Amino acid sequence: MHIVFVHRHGPGQFVHLARRLLSEGWTATLLSQTADRPVPGLRVLRYSDRDQPAAGQSGRAPVPYVAAGRHVARILDHLSRNGKKPDIILGHIGWGGMMFVKDVLPDTPAIGYCEYYFQPQGGDLGFDRSETVTLDQRQALRLRNAIQLTTLDQVDCGISPTLWQKSRYPAVYHRKILALHDGIDTRRAHPDPLATFRLPDGTLLTHGDPVVTFAARDLEPYRGFPQFMRAAAIVAERDPRVRFVIAGGDGVSYGQVHRNGDTWRDALMKETGLPAERTYFLGQIPHAQLIRLFQVSAAHVYLTYPFVLSWSFLEAMACGAPIVGSATAPVQEIIEDGKNGRLADFWDAEQIAEQIDRTLAQPPEQQQMRAAARQTVVARYDLNKCVLRSQQLLQRLLESRAADNRSEPLARTTPPPFKPASAGQEI
Repeated sequence: MHIVFVHRHGPGQFVHLARRLLSEGWTATLLSQTADRPVPGLRVLRYSDRDQPAAGQSGRAPVPYVAAGRHVARILDHLSRNGKKPDIILGHIGWGGMMFVKDVLPDTPAIGYCEYYFQPQGGDLGFDRSETVTLDQRQALRLRNAIQLTTLDQVDCGISPTLWQKSRYPAVYHRKILALHDGIDTRRAHPDPLATFRLPDGTLLTHGDPVVTFAARDLEPYRGFPQFMRAAAIVAERDPRVRFVIAGGDGVSYGQVHRNGDTWRDALMKETGLPAERTYFLGQIPHAQLIRLFQVSAAHVYLTYPFVLSWSFLEAMACGAPIVGSATAPVQEIIEDGKNGRLADFWDAEQIAEQIDRTLAQPPEQQQMRAAARQTVVARYDLNKCVLRSQQLLQRLLESRAADNRSEPLARTTPPPFKPASAGQEI
């Protein structure tokens, strides 16, 4: 079988499934603008998100999402004409690459990865009430959604990593979208009471030390970095033993740069006066180091706008790190306050600090909460289980298409829709 993955910066969320399929003898091709990591055996074909000027024209109005879809369609057409037609396609619908797959390969099963749909309320847009959402921003998001809807309307089915992310899509599509996470490697991300972590100044951290951790791809408002820093300053004043260890870059993955041009890290250090001798910024660190950091954490803080859920949050839980999370919808889907973690108002630094203090105090129920956090991830997001479910979905789609192809041509002028085994539920 030949599967084609489509992802702007792939393989991204498809890396584990790609590895599994390749190990079982599948042929796999990735269509991507850039590759975020190598996968042995995965063929990578790159596409552009820019249209080339037509003959006699100096250029065209930039339409990057549509252009990406055109380029992907051309590659798929080329593969098909040269004996490498895919049996199934799985791709991210957010950046246009999947827009025209059914135009070039109408009989090939296609699955859309539905990561995030922008709504005017209840999500990241307008969550910070101090910021004005401009008409230009609303229009830009509307166009991004239009790309997704055009794609979602034609693919055989969609998958979203969490139920909340699925719920952001229009209700008319809910029966077409399955909640199916990419998976967390719970054998690699696991508790280790003997774990150690060496800080840049040579200090060796061990399990049980008063260490507060924070991790994000980039240190920015979408992931609650300002609120964390303000809460950390309160905790630091109360307890001189606590160290704060922060992993993440100084760029901006989402949202805006700081208004005065500083990095958010520099701006918040100036604002809060957090003791520099007890605050360690690690930058973006290798994954193995991040896991060790979670294993020695005495309180891991995860704050986020109502937005895409971070893998690192679930990995920290799998490591048994005590969680202090924001009471925002993506986190509340995972954390039950007082059971497998603690929740605080995203905007309330004092409340976040109080929950950190409670966690550092290691109350009697702390060990139970650690175990419950890991069990949540093992039960719902374990890598092997999630990849198996993905494989089962691929198999059902292929079997459905094969059955359709065996039927009489006159009896199948319209292909039957794909029907999930349990519509609206996780599989």
